Amino acid sequence: MVELKNKYKIGVRRFNFNWIGTYSLYKKETLRFLNVFGQTVIGPIITSILFLLVITLAIGESREGVLGVSFIEFLAPGLIAMQVIQQAFSHSSSSLLMGKVMGNIVDIIGAPLSASEVTIAIIFAAITRGMIISLISIIIFSFAIEIKINNYLIFIIYLFLSSFIMGAAGFIAGLWADKFDNMATVTNFVIVPLSFLSGTFYSVERLPDILKSLSFYNPFFHMIDGFRYSFINEMDGSINFGIFYLSIISILIWLISYYLYKSGYKIKS
Repeated sequence: MVELKNKYKIGVRRFNFNWIGTYSLYKKETLRFLNVFGQTVIGPIITSILFLLVITLAIGESREGVLGVSFIEFLAPGLIAMQVIQQAFSHSSSSLLMGKVMGNIVDIIGAPLSASEVTIAIIFAAITRGMIISLISIIIFSFAIEIKINNYLIFIIYLFLSSFIMGAAGFIAGLWADKFDNMATVTNFVIVPLSFLSGTFYSVERLPDILKSLSFYNPFFHMIDGFRYSFINEMDGSINFGIFYLSIISILIWLISYYLYKSGYKIKS
């Protein structure tokens, strides 16, 4: 009998980073939310428009300015940032949870992709969703109010960091949740309240000193405050501290998502 020799070793990667595989997963995740564009993009934008419309009608034109601009000019960037935060979290969390519930997460687990490649692909798809929502919102809002980006670099930095952090947080939540009720609990009692109560509708200068001090350690506050700064050139916090703080958090939370996926947390028996 002829002894067969193995020409290839199973499990040995021939590349340091699977760019094609990562892009394929990213494309798949992006198409996943684009296929239901009305639900994943138009819906959040309409919610922001309704908030803006209702508050505008409620306060009229007599409302005093905030941070040197009218209240509506102050509010609009905050509403956009709020939707970016919520939808970036929603994308990655729903991707993992639906994969677990429907059983097709094995397609990702069995793919020749490392933990870093999987997390990066899904998180960047969440960033793409946040960017699309923000850009369309700005275009639509510009027809009703005066809104424009004054600092494109700060806009891109804060949009990227905010979406990255929430995409990674959603990845962790998606791994943790066993059913949709678990995810609804996190969204309704953590993500939505923090995005509402972190400066979206008000300046933290109006808060008591204790709450004002605590706000400066709230990443949601820096996401919204920095994003708003790119529009009105005014902010409650510090631009340098905000970028540094969010950068550190983005690295830490990605490392957590990477470790949990690599260890097979709640996805491998």
